[in-house]
Amino acid sequence: MQIVIDAERLTRELAELATFSSAETSPQGTAVTRIVYSQQDQQARTWLKALARRAGFVVREDPVGNTFIRWTGTDASLPAVATGSHIDAIPHAGMYDGTVGVLGGLEAMRALQASGYVPRRSIELVLLTSEEPTRFGIGCLGSRLIAGTLSPERADALVSQVEDFSEGATLAQIRHAAGYTGSLAEVRLPQGHYHGWVELHIEQGPLLEREALPLGLVTSIAAPASYRFTIGGVGGHAGALLMPDRRDALCAAAEIILSVERHTLATGAIDTVATVGTCDVHPGAVNSVPSRVVLQLDIRDTDPDRREGVMQAVRADIQQMKTRRGVTVEEQFVNADQPAQCSTHILGVLRNICNQNGIPYKQMVSRAYHDSLFMAQVAPIAMLFIPCRNGVSHRPDEYASADDIARGTTVLAQTLATLASE
Repeated sequence: MQIVIDAERLTRELAELATFSSAETSPQGTAVTRIVYSQQDQQARTWLKALARRAGFVVREDPVGNTFIRWTGTDASLPAVATGSHIDAIPHAGMYDGTVGVLGGLEAMRALQASGYVPRRSIELVLLTSEEPTRFGIGCLGSRLIAGTLSPERADALVSQVEDFSEGATLAQIRHAAGYTGSLAEVRLPQGHYHGWVELHIEQGPLLEREALPLGLVTSIAAPASYRFTIGGVGGHAGALLMPDRRDALCAAAEIILSVERHTLATGAIDTVATVGTCDVHPGAVNSVPSRVVLQLDIRDTDPDRREGVMQAVRADIQQMKTRRGVTVEEQFVNADQPAQCSTHILGVLRNICNQNGIPYKQMVSRAYHDSLFMAQVAPIAMLFIPCRNGVSHRPDEYASADDIARGTTVLAQTLATLASE
């Protein structure tokens, strides 16, 4: 069986998908803004479904808009083999994040079809809704609902956070207006629903390019935990409030930030990362001592116990600092996800295919999380990374070469064929 990827068609379709965007033109590259359920998102979905139907595949959608494009196998009673990703894009992003996995998945299916291959198990491409947290403040909305890690009630109550996109409206209102009706309880899929899941994605990091390697085989996906800290102190006039009398909330917040950094580094593990990404200071005047600060922390690891160990060490520092500085600190737990381990079987299939084709590869951890993190709840998973220039993503200068995309798509196609024949 000779599988030939139509690289020219795939490149053209990636460029066409990028035109469904509300972003202004950027001198840095192709800028894409495609907010979930926006006019541009709906147009892109319609275009993709037309491509799928033109190829003879069956299309269905669930109540949140997850779109399933199926090539029915000779034994439709068996769990299908699946691939997929997302097409929504944060404001002023690039044209390859997520889209390579969706259009690459479609091209892999068409290439297998053209080769004369007949799958035993059905092969399904899944376009997952709202991987980005832009609109509703939570990432991987569609795959979380598929996995059952987000309740339908909580999901429908999520509020749009994007100006000019029905800010303040709920997910229930917005999805219904977009034509996605029905109960979100229908979205969840049972464990074992798929025989296997493989997601093709740009690396969004620099390692493959630095090491001149064309493919990355992901062994595990790190998962984030999120916390909000509210520090209460005493404000006052910047000139009149004497230094010995101060209970400066921002100085206390600075200690927390440095504690996070110190204990994260102390693990000695490259897979432990932590970021305090926001710092909201009240009253926020140059001549006023800060009386309240709100910090938001994102901490990620492939090992949840190690992640929690960092948090325990930070909490111990906070207890000492509160007494010393005379401030209050309230910790609010926001969310925590479990890391995912990739299937040793699917990784073995990927390694064999790479070795047979003479393709060098790197086994690596995904430190960014993806829909595959949640699809692991319903199927054995793996991810396949291709290089992206300078490791850049979520920017208009995000770029992956046509050769790298075609190579990744070829390996994806061969992997889907192997799994669908089992």
